[in-house]
Amino acid sequence: MNLHVLPAGPIQTNAYLLTEPTRGEAVLIDAPGGIWQEIELILAAEKCRLTELWLTHGHWDHTQNAAEVVRASGAKTRGHFADQAMFETPDIMERFMRTRLGLKPVTIDEWVAQGDRFAALGTEVEVRHVPGHCPGNVLFYFAQDGVAFVGDALFKSGVGRTDLPGGSFEQLEQSIRTQIYSLPGATVVYPGHGPATTVADEMAGNPYVSG
Repeated sequence: MNLHVLPAGPIQTNAYLLTEPTRGEAVLIDAPGGIWQEIELILAAEKCRLTELWLTHGHWDHTQNAAEVVRASGAKTRGHFADQAMFETPDIMERFMRTRLGLKPVTIDEWVAQGDRFAALGTEVEVRHVPGHCPGNVLFYFAQDGVAFVGDALFKSGVGRTDLPGGSFEQLEQSIRTQIYSLPGATVVYPGHGPATTVADEMAGNPYVSG
Protein backbone atom coordinates (compact mmCIF):
# COMPACT_ATOMS: atom_id res chain seq x y z
CA MET A 1 0.00 0.00 0.00
CA ASN A 2 1.31 3.44 -0.97
CA LEU A 3 0.54 6.46 1.19
CA HIS A 4 0.35 9.95 -0.29
CA VAL A 5 0.12 12.82 2.22
CA LEU A 6 -1.53 15.77 0.49
CA PRO A 7 -2.13 19.00 2.44
CA ALA A 8 -4.72 21.04 0.56
CA GLY A 9 -7.39 23.69 0.87
CA PRO A 10 -7.38 27.12 2.52
CA ILE A 11 -5.96 25.92 5.84
CA GLN A 12 -3.78 23.06 4.60
CA THR A 13 -5.90 20.16 5.74
CA ASN A 14 -4.27 16.78 5.27
CA ALA A 15 -5.82 14.44 2.75
CA TYR A 16 -4.44 10.92 2.64
CA LEU A 17 -4.55 8.92 -0.58
CA LEU A 18 -3.93 5.20 -0.08
CA THR A 19 -3.22 3.31 -3.27
CA GLU A 20 -2.77 -0.39 -3.95
CA PRO A 21 -1.51 -0.64 -7.54
CA THR A 22 -1.50 -4.44 -7.51
CA ARG A 23 -5.25 -4.32 -6.94
CA GLY A 24 -5.86 -1.16 -8.98
CA GLU A 25 -7.73 0.38 -6.05
CA ALA A 26 -7.39 3.50 -3.92
CA VAL A 27 -9.03 5.08 -0.87
CA LEU A 28 -9.06 8.78 0.00
CA ILE A 29 -9.26 9.90 3.62
CA ASP A 30 -10.79 13.41 3.81
CA ALA A 31 -11.39 15.77 0.92
CA PRO A 32 -10.12 19.34 1.44
CA GLY A 33 -10.55 21.98 -1.25
CA GLY A 34 -9.00 21.21 -4.63
CA ILE A 35 -7.92 17.69 -3.74
CA TRP A 36 -9.51 15.95 -6.73
CA GLN A 37 -7.17 17.71 -9.16
CA GLU A 38 -4.20 16.46 -7.13
CA ILE A 39 -5.25 12.87 -6.68
CA GLU A 40 -6.51 12.43 -10.24
CA LEU A 41 -2.91 12.63 -11.48
CA ILE A 42 -1.68 10.11 -8.89
CA LEU A 43 -4.49 7.70 -9.67
CA ALA A 44 -3.66 7.84 -13.37
CA ALA A 45 0.07 7.36 -12.75
CA GLU A 46 -0.50 4.35 -10.48
CA LYS A 47 -3.34 2.95 -12.59
CA CYS A 48 -5.75 2.95 -9.67
CA ARG A 49 -9.45 3.67 -9.36
CA LEU A 50 -10.75 5.55 -6.32
CA THR A 51 -13.20 3.15 -4.75
CA GLU A 52 -13.93 4.81 -1.40
CA LEU A 53 -13.86 8.18 0.38
CA TRP A 54 -13.65 8.09 4.16
CA LEU A 55 -14.45 11.26 6.07
CA THR A 56 -12.95 11.48 9.56
CA HIS A 57 -15.55 14.11 10.48
CA GLY A 58 -17.90 16.67 9.01
CA HIS A 59 -16.04 19.98 9.37
CA TRP A 60 -15.89 22.05 6.20
CA ASP A 61 -12.14 21.88 5.66
CA HIS A 62 -12.29 18.07 5.52
CA THR A 63 -15.34 17.90 3.24
CA GLN A 64 -14.96 20.94 0.94
CA ASN A 65 -14.17 18.85 -2.15
CA ALA A 66 -16.07 15.70 -1.17
CA ALA A 67 -19.00 16.22 -3.53
CA GLU A 68 -16.69 16.70 -6.52
CA VAL A 69 -14.61 13.67 -5.59
CA VAL A 70 -17.73 11.50 -5.43
CA ARG A 71 -19.14 12.92 -8.66
CA ALA A 72 -15.91 12.39 -10.56
CA SER A 73 -15.00 8.97 -9.18
CA GLY A 74 -18.20 7.30 -8.03
CA ALA A 75 -16.44 6.45 -4.76
CA LYS A 76 -18.39 4.95 -1.88
CA THR A 77 -18.47 7.27 1.15
CA ARG A 78 -18.11 6.43 4.83
CA GLY A 79 -18.63 8.71 7.84
CA HIS A 80 -20.15 8.82 11.32
CA PHE A 81 -23.86 9.47 11.79
CA ALA A 82 -23.24 12.07 14.54
CA ASP A 83 -21.98 14.47 11.86
CA GLN A 84 -24.85 13.83 9.46
CA ALA A 85 -26.07 17.43 9.58
CA MET A 86 -22.68 18.80 8.54
CA PHE A 87 -22.35 16.27 5.71
CA GLU A 88 -25.84 16.79 4.32
CA THR A 89 -26.55 20.46 5.15
CA PRO A 90 -23.14 22.14 5.09
CA ASP A 91 -24.66 25.62 5.00
CA ILE A 92 -24.90 25.37 8.80
CA MET A 93 -21.12 25.72 8.87
CA GLU A 94 -21.27 28.69 6.53
CA ARG A 95 -23.71 30.38 8.89
CA PHE A 96 -21.39 29.72 11.83
CA MET A 97 -18.27 30.87 9.94
CA ARG A 98 -20.15 33.87 8.53
CA THR A 99 -18.57 33.36 5.14
CA ARG A 100 -19.38 31.57 1.91
CA LEU A 101 -17.28 28.42 1.65
CA GLY A 102 -18.74 26.96 -1.53
CA LEU A 103 -19.78 23.76 0.22
CA LYS A 104 -21.99 21.14 -1.39
CA PRO A 105 -23.83 18.34 0.42
CA VAL A 106 -22.33 14.86 0.41
CA THR A 107 -24.35 11.71 0.97
CA ILE A 108 -22.80 9.06 3.19
CA ASP A 109 -23.30 5.60 1.75
CA GLU A 110 -22.30 3.70 4.88
CA TRP A 111 -22.34 5.00 8.44
CA VAL A 112 -19.44 3.76 10.55
CA ALA A 113 -19.43 3.27 14.32
CA GLN A 114 -17.17 2.32 17.20
CA GLY A 115 -15.64 -1.10 16.70
CA ASP A 116 -16.62 -1.56 13.06
CA ARG A 117 -14.20 -3.62 10.99
CA PHE A 118 -14.20 -3.91 7.24
CA ALA A 119 -11.89 -4.94 4.41
CA ALA A 120 -10.15 -2.39 2.21
CA LEU A 121 -7.09 -2.49 -0.04
CA GLY A 122 -6.46 -6.09 0.88
CA THR A 123 -6.34 -5.57 4.64
CA GLU A 124 -8.65 -5.01 7.62
CA VAL A 125 -9.55 -1.56 8.91
CA GLU A 126 -10.91 -0.82 12.39
CA VAL A 127 -13.05 2.22 13.20
CA ARG A 128 -12.80 3.96 16.56
CA HIS A 129 -15.11 6.79 17.59
CA VAL A 130 -13.12 9.73 19.01
CA PRO A 131 -15.60 12.57 19.71
CA GLY A 132 -14.70 15.78 21.49
CA HIS A 133 -13.44 17.92 18.64
CA CYS A 134 -16.86 17.31 17.12
CA PRO A 135 -19.49 14.62 17.71
CA GLY A 136 -18.65 12.44 14.72
CA ASN A 137 -14.85 12.35 14.63
CA VAL A 138 -13.58 8.83 13.96
CA LEU A 139 -10.20 7.26 13.34
CA PHE A 140 -9.33 4.54 10.86
CA TYR A 141 -6.76 2.06 12.17
CA PHE A 142 -4.73 -0.30 9.99
CA ALA A 143 -3.32 -2.78 12.52
CA GLN A 144 -1.31 -4.68 9.92
CA ASP A 145 0.47 -1.50 8.83
CA GLY A 146 0.64 0.13 12.27
CA VAL A 147 -1.02 3.39 11.20
CA ALA A 148 -4.05 5.37 12.34
CA PHE A 149 -5.72 8.30 10.60
CA VAL A 150 -7.30 10.33 13.40
CA GLY A 151 -8.83 13.45 11.88
CA ASP A 152 -8.64 16.39 14.27
CA ALA A 153 -8.71 14.42 17.52
CA LEU A 154 -4.95 14.52 18.08
CA PHE A 155 -2.01 16.41 16.57
CA LYS A 156 1.72 16.29 17.11
CA SER A 157 2.04 18.03 20.51
CA GLY A 158 -1.55 19.20 20.31
CA VAL A 159 -5.23 18.30 20.22
CA GLY A 160 -8.21 19.42 18.19
CA ARG A 161 -9.98 22.59 19.25
CA THR A 162 -13.10 22.08 21.34
CA ASP A 163 -14.69 25.54 21.19
CA LEU A 164 -16.76 24.76 18.08
CA PRO A 165 -20.39 23.54 18.26
CA GLY A 166 -20.50 20.01 19.67
CA GLY A 167 -16.98 20.22 21.08
CA SER A 168 -15.95 19.16 24.59
CA PHE A 169 -12.42 18.98 25.98
CA GLU A 170 -13.45 16.46 28.64
CA GLN A 171 -14.92 14.19 25.98
CA LEU A 172 -11.89 14.66 23.72
CA GLU A 173 -9.50 13.83 26.54
CA GLN A 174 -11.42 10.62 27.26
CA SER A 175 -11.43 9.73 23.56
CA ILE A 176 -7.68 10.19 23.27
CA ARG A 177 -6.93 8.17 26.38
CA THR A 178 -9.27 5.28 25.63
CA GLN A 179 -9.23 5.10 21.83
CA ILE A 180 -5.85 6.46 20.71
CA TYR A 181 -3.49 5.88 23.61
CA SER A 182 -4.75 2.29 23.82
CA LEU A 183 -3.21 1.60 20.40
CA PRO A 184 0.32 0.11 20.30
CA GLY A 185 2.93 2.76 21.11
CA ALA A 186 4.66 2.37 17.75
CA THR A 187 1.47 3.22 15.85
CA VAL A 188 2.05 6.12 13.47
CA VAL A 189 -0.66 8.74 13.92
CA TYR A 190 -1.64 10.74 10.85
CA PRO A 191 -3.61 13.83 11.90
CA GLY A 192 -5.89 16.17 10.01
CA HIS A 193 -3.30 18.96 10.15
CA GLY A 194 0.46 19.01 10.52
CA PRO A 195 3.07 16.24 10.64
CA ALA A 196 2.69 12.64 11.69
CA THR A 197 3.59 11.47 15.18
CA THR A 198 3.38 8.24 17.18
CA VAL A 199 1.19 7.10 20.04
CA ALA A 200 4.24 6.69 22.28
CA ASP A 201 5.55 10.18 21.55
CA GLU A 202 2.21 11.80 22.36
CA MET A 203 1.71 9.78 25.52
CA ALA A 204 5.14 10.95 26.68
CA GLY A 205 5.08 14.55 25.58
CA ASN A 206 1.68 15.88 24.55
CA PRO A 207 1.12 18.99 26.74
CA TYR A 208 -2.68 18.66 26.64
CA VAL A 209 -3.26 14.96 27.21
CA SER A 210 -0.36 12.95 28.60
CA GLY A 211 -0.24 9.20 28.95
